[in-house]
Amino acid sequence: MIIYNVTINIDNDVHDQWLYWMKDKHIPDMLATGKFSHAKMTKILVEEEMGGTSYSIQYTCKDKKTLELYYQENAPQMREEGAKLFPNKFVAFRTELEVITQQIP
Repeated sequence: MIIYNVTINIDNDVHDQWLYWMKDKHIPDMLATGKFSHAKMTKILVEEEMGGTSYSIQYTCKDKKTLELYYQENAPQMREEGAKLFPNKFVAFRTELEVITQQIP
């Protein structure tokens, strides 16, 4: 299992609009690609020196091949939409994580 993690710092002046868009449009659109089984959005509680508010959005997919298909077929369009709606208002970086074990008590 692979987790595609997107960490975003969003300017506070567009925060509420962006958060609504993420929850009601972008994350559902990501899931609608059929590449991810679920998504989890978390707020990062450490304050950034640059200001703004930071979030981590974790999209789970079954394997690296599926994630590569997302990069080829969907990523440019998905990234472009956010850049058009919130130009110069966020910084994002992406990380790929491989789940080694998951333990539930």
